[in-house]
Amino acid sequence: MVDLERELKTAMRTGKVIIGSKRTLKAVMFGKAKLIIIASNCPEHIKNDLIYYAKISGTPYYIFPGTSWELGSLCGKPFMVASLAIIDPGESDIMALVESQKRQMR
Repeated sequence: MVDLERELKTAMRTGKVIIGSKRTLKAVMFGKAKLIIIASNCPEHIKNDLIYYAKISGTPYYIFPGTSWELGSLCGKPFMVASLAIIDPGESDIMALVESQKRQMR
């Protein structure tokens, strides 16, 4: 099982992560995102847009089970983070999160 907190912190430190729904949506639309993480309480219209464009572009997404406050805290930010995009995972193994999710769905 992947430790999301540790892997996200590693990705923030060593890779490239975009925070914010507008920037995340733009990264997905242009095909730059490798993974999208969406907070469970993300506004419905934003969540639907992100998932729609993720499916079109073939970008994997993960619904974070916590709130946007908790996701912001994991990112080391003092504010809410409704969604984020992993552009470059760096030294983290955060992409394994998607693999473990696919295995659970089978």
